[in-house]
Amino acid sequence: MVETFAHFARRGLAAFSAAALGLAVLATGMTGTAQAQSKGWNEPYVPTIWVDPDGCEHWVMDDGAEGYMTPHVTRQGIPVCRRQNVCGVLPTDQFFATDKYAISAANRQRLQQFFTSTGATSYIIVGHTDSRASDAYNLKLSMNRANAVAQVAASVGARIADVRGYGERYPAQPNTTATGMAANRRVEIICIR
Repeated sequence: MVETFAHFARRGLAAFSAAALGLAVLATGMTGTAQAQSKGWNEPYVPTIWVDPDGCEHWVMDDGAEGYMTPHVTRQGIPVCRRQNVCGVLPTDQFFATDKYAISAANRQRLQQFFTSTGATSYIIVGHTDSRASDAYNLKLSMNRANAVAQVAASVGARIADVRGYGERYPAQPNTTATGMAANRRVEIICIR
């Protein structure tokens, strides 16, 4: 019976789950309270829709046994995806000091105005660097800068779908000139509508 419970729990059939839970508890010898606490079953179940960084929606299901996501599709089986585009590019030379990720008060205010005016459902914040430092250093710096921008967005209630730091891996221009390196030092804001 425990295998049957796990089989149905993965499919989110809550009606069977309640009846099977009692049988599964008896089969394992654990008390209901101990098992519920060890599995987190005493938390409220709230199904929701999650938007992946690619803009596609998923139903988030968690009936207490295990959490999982299923694609949100139309009746024809086509994934429901939201339109996304790069709606802002922040040249990091204007927003950050060299090798830093703190944002000045004036730039925080500029970003807050941006996030309150775009009308996007959520955002993906992506940090990039030039190739002057090591790969590990650039990954960390780009992630820290993306997180700094995401914190500003969150401060005005913007929903952040993802924060990424790519370092020097996706240059906008070749890193062979000062102009090219400056263009590569950026934080991109992707709007999901």
